[in-house]
Amino acid sequence: MKKTVFLLSLFSLLASTGTAQVYQEADLPDVMTFLDGSEVKTRADWEKRKAEIKDLWCDYLIGRFPEESPKLLSAEIIGTESAADGSTRRRVVLTFDTPNKKSFEVAVWEPKASDTAARPLLLTQPRHYQRQQWGGEALKRGYVVCIYPGLDAHHREKDYPGYERVWKTFKSEYPKATWSSSLGIQAWLASRTLDYLLDTKHGYKIDPEAVGITGFSRYGKQSIYAAAFDERFKCVVARSSGTPTACSYRFAGRQTFMESVALEDCPKVWLSDKARSFYGRENELPVEGNALMACIAPRHLMIDTSYNDGSDPTFGVERNYLSAKKAWTFQGEEDRICLSYRKGNHGPVTDERVKHNLDYFDLAFGRGKAGASDFPEVLLHAFDWKAWKSKQRTSDLATPREVSVRQKIEWMLGDQPTSIKDAGKYHIKTGEELGVPDSSRDRWNPGGIRRVPFSFSGKMHGNIFFDPKREMYKATVIWLHPWNYSHGSNEGYGVQGTTIYYRLAKEGYKVVMYDQFGFGDHLTDAFGFYDKHPRWSKMGRAVYDVRKVVDFLVDGEGITAQPVPPTDPAKIYICGFAFGGMVGLYATALDERITGVACYSGFTPMRTDTDAKPTGGIRQYWEWHALIPKLGLYHGEEATIPYDYDDVLALIAPRKCLIYSPTRDRFSSSEDIERCVMKAKTAWRDKAALTFIAPDDICRFQSKQQDVFVRWL
Repeated sequence: MKKTVFLLSLFSLLASTGTAQVYQEADLPDVMTFLDGSEVKTRADWEKRKAEIKDLWCDYLIGRFPEESPKLLSAEIIGTESAADGSTRRRVVLTFDTPNKKSFEVAVWEPKASDTAARPLLLTQPRHYQRQQWGGEALKRGYVVCIYPGLDAHHREKDYPGYERVWKTFKSEYPKATWSSSLGIQAWLASRTLDYLLDTKHGYKIDPEAVGITGFSRYGKQSIYAAAFDERFKCVVARSSGTPTACSYRFAGRQTFMESVALEDCPKVWLSDKARSFYGRENELPVEGNALMACIAPRHLMIDTSYNDGSDPTFGVERNYLSAKKAWTFQGEEDRICLSYRKGNHGPVTDERVKHNLDYFDLAFGRGKAGASDFPEVLLHAFDWKAWKSKQRTSDLATPREVSVRQKIEWMLGDQPTSIKDAGKYHIKTGEELGVPDSSRDRWNPGGIRRVPFSFSGKMHGNIFFDPKREMYKATVIWLHPWNYSHGSNEGYGVQGTTIYYRLAKEGYKVVMYDQFGFGDHLTDAFGFYDKHPRWSKMGRAVYDVRKVVDFLVDGEGITAQPVPPTDPAKIYICGFAFGGMVGLYATALDERITGVACYSGFTPMRTDTDAKPTGGIRQYWEWHALIPKLGLYHGEEATIPYDYDDVLALIAPRKCLIYSPTRDRFSSSEDIERCVMKAKTAWRDKAALTFIAPDDICRFQSKQQDVFVRWL
């Protein structure tokens, strides 16, 4: 999609132009396009673009480094140990020519000498699982291993005292530098460590073309920072590095229940205050992690993530990866960037996965037995709209005429197949099957609430929450989660006190939640969906699943792990946020058994949602998320879409409906939504049954938004 830059109020001073602008782009800033809109065409252009990216990264996210790096004054070995495997482990104090001649300690492990050949080098931080597992495995493979003082400010390691404070020491040495991120400063310390290790006068036999760095989670971020700003690092393996590296803030944040720039999500010392000012308007950031990763090209980079990682939303990671990959492709080295999925959550760190990571370092450095085929590109969210279109019948592509609104909606959602895999079959996936601990479901329990797993048609499964001490329940609420591909209905970041499902149970409701098809526990179930069902849609499947949940609640078509309270069929409500809000509207419009629906930040009118809008337009639904492919038939001609949300809302009448649309929701147009709701209101005889709330707020669903829902119920 063509980049859109809006000249609005005096908001941010963009360094490249010096003019007051607001940058707004729903998609990622293109790595191969300068901020002024010109394209990278030559290698010289790319070097300039890299410099621009690094400047923006410093200006917006981590602050600027000292203008010059201090010289190494001395390296004092303060301890040497010989291990049973023949390796030697030293502690070395490095003193630099800073204003006050400050020092820091590193640990250097050298394998048993067997020849005079130069060895590969691996740097990592002193967190116990990193030095023991990655460091230990690298040492076995003949790497020199260095543990440098990249320990996070919130971690402590008994055998490496003070390593977590070194960044503060060097920050205070340069009061004129604006560097504010501990992670950025620690990346700078990694470079100062290289100054020592790669200087041949210190006697290390290191191949300068085989220098790697690795880290997990916050240390993965730090490792990417280090390599982006220091080209002496030739290979990076960043495991579950999250935002702002493997995943951009645009595709994380509150609309996904993932890590945002807010202080409650991201420790103060990691990120500049300037970056935090973009909370809720992340689409105005002129630089994101895709661009910083691109600065590593054409060197080797592995993004190691998991299907259900609480820090790495898969959709955002893939979008970052594919965008960054353009820089490798431009230089003819597209096989040097790797996205590698693993089963499970953020942890644990397994020996098998550590070996996989070291195999990648070996491949990058031309050693070992691993080949490129051991690191295949697997994309969960890839969608070829043109290929989809080629499989459609003429009737699938023709706008229906002279039919009801309901029929138009059903046409848009596609043909439900007569045969759906495992229809009528029930199965509750275990934590062992998923690689995700069952206990993670109970993380936010305020106490006294029972969680009972259940399953409905298609082997879909979820959880039912209720207070077992109650004899009567106010109603049943189906909770539909936002764009949380990794965790689905299970919240990660931004929880204030407790989650909506536990809170409602505490308030006296029976609550049903499940990971929707293609999300969380069912993420990989949607792989190849349009190959199997080319004439259906993922939104059609989402609505089908809601209907099957209602079948379970009303007619008992499913199983539970333990007995649960019965459902009053006259009191079944839906509460949905973002993606869940959109699904909730469609499901309620098409299933009259649903008593009412609350939609939070769930839609913006389609006929006015063009590429000119900072929302991303309808493209995000037919292409990015492949939710309703037929919307692509109206791209550029949005005004001709057969129906809009006022029509969907009208089908919900006269039942109760809450539309909650914050005025600063970057995914919608508040004015368009208000007009839509006012138009739909004519369908309600009881005008009070349709509630419209448009607070001065951003897109989020936290305690205040929960308060509104509880009062509405």
